[in-house]
Amino acid sequence: MIKGSKICGISDLDTLNFIISHPYPPQFIGFICNYIKSSRYVEVEKLNELLTLDKKKSNFVAVLVKPDDEILEKIKHLPFDYYQIYDCSPEETKLIKEKYNKKIITALTIQDKSDVEKYHLFKDIADIYLFDSKGYEKSMAFNHEFIKNIKLNKRLMIAGNIQVDDKLENLMKIADIIDISGGLETSGLKDISKIEIFLNKVKKVNDET
Repeated sequence: MIKGSKICGISDLDTLNFIISHPYPPQFIGFICNYIKSSRYVEVEKLNELLTLDKKKSNFVAVLVKPDDEILEKIKHLPFDYYQIYDCSPEETKLIKEKYNKKIITALTIQDKSDVEKYHLFKDIADIYLFDSKGYEKSMAFNHEFIKNIKLNKRLMIAGNIQVDDKLENLMKIADIIDISGGLETSGLKDISKIEIFLNKVKKVNDET
């Protein structure tokens, strides 16, 4: 299976255009829609501008932390392929999935091994599982060994302080999709040179496996 990537926290047109137009674009591009604490948060007015670009081969992902009806109604017209949802119960997530007819990335924040087991609760709802750290906007890490041996019938996405110089081949042994955000930034802003390195590394790893 071809391994994929997700670049998250896009907030400007130039960076988005570079990523979409890259010869090896990521399968997923994420936008922080309602988590105001994040420096990568994008207001709906800006999302309206950004998401007019042709996504080409990538999927657009709305990153949502315990979304309320107000934000869900504000973004429902936008061309998101997936909603990546944090801090919602299985019941809440199912309602969102059915009402807005979106594929769901269930985001589970991991501190210890017991947090991993929560994926069972979403087995009938999640289209993709994301295992992330507790840090949200702080790009914290968690022990990736926790998810090394779990067997899922859905694709597994991994995040949590992944850096552009990490050994991606090791991550791709335990996950189908690498989700990176802060690791592609310099002084808090997305860095085109780091994005270039990352996308080329993903392509190289895929070519070698």
